[in-house]
Amino acid sequence: MKKIKFLGTAGARFVVAKQLRASGGLWIEWEGTNLMVDPGPGTLVKCFSSKPRLDPAKIDAIILTHRHIDHSTDINVMIEAMTDGGFKKRGTVFVPQDAIEEDPVILKYVRNHAEKIEIMKEGKEYKVDNIVFNTPIKHIHDVETYGLNFKDKNKVILSIMSDTLYFKDLEKFYPGEILIINVVRYEEKKKIKHLSIDDVEKIIIKNKPGITILTHFGMTMLKANPYEVAKHLEEKLKMKVIAAYDGMSYIIEE
Repeated sequence: MKKIKFLGTAGARFVVAKQLRASGGLWIEWEGTNLMVDPGPGTLVKCFSSKPRLDPAKIDAIILTHRHIDHSTDINVMIEAMTDGGFKKRGTVFVPQDAIEEDPVILKYVRNHAEKIEIMKEGKEYKVDNIVFNTPIKHIHDVETYGLNFKDKNKVILSIMSDTLYFKDLEKFYPGEILIINVVRYEEKKKIKHLSIDDVEKIIIKNKPGITILTHFGMTMLKANPYEVAKHLEEKLKMKVIAAYDGMSYIIEE
């Protein structure tokens, strides 16, 4: 079975700081392998309060798309939980280079708990047990940032478009049948390097995914009501679009 659990759907500082939405990132179960993507504030708590409960000791790898607080705050405690407090050296942690350089988000002593720290680069492919994923292109964001494509039999099944300013041909790098998009802004705002709903519409029209799941909402998206925004896009484009909610599970059909 392949399943995505949305432990949180908060994006940007105010929604996270006020916990208007939870900020726990994604848990991906892929044929018995478990991945944690972007463990923001409260991830560990959300794992244990999830129904059914998620056991962090069963995580096989942690992926950090970028080092911003809303994506990385719980990464140290999740590494400790994955490794039984550091007593069982296991798991791989995938991070951009700047996450472990000056002003790192992963503490030095915690790095030794994991079996491996893998530095992600543009255009590279990675493997965790039976999961294959790639980081196709470096995003335009304030820190080094990558999105993710998960493959099955050399076909991209799931694409996760992390934070970025829209740029030419962005959508071509994320051809997944299931497309998860971080959409912080309802409307574009200059100098804010995040996607808006207009950007999402362009992406969907060009890519025509089987389903688009919107998540990582900022204040303007919450005020606009993500459910209504997704419903409007779906009706306008005649394609499946949904807004994720905290605790939502999505099963990937074979």
